[in-house]
Amino acid sequence: MFAWETIGKKIFKTIPSSMFKPTKQMAANQGLYNGFLAAGLIWSILIKDANWSFNLGCFFLACVIVASKYGAYSISKTIFLVQGIPAYIALASLLILK
Repeated sequence: MFAWETIGKKIFKTIPSSMFKPTKQMAANQGLYNGFLAAGLIWSILIKDANWSFNLGCFFLACVIVASKYGAYSISKTIFLVQGIPAYIALASLLILK
């Protein structure tokens, strides 16, 4: 989100260098969205009430899964492998341990 035009170029090598400046706002939006998902998952861990913690964890993991499916559909199937599969594993673990 904050280093799109510097570190982003090193990570996303398939994107032409000339595209980083025009897509800076899009990357910031995506970074903010991912930050909110991470904050929600952290919040679910910090809640002492077991039911609230479980429900929030399931909700935010489901959000990650939906986002990964959309990313796989609209951008790259790799997104599902990197974000979706771990979220499915975490959600399954939550459900099994409940």
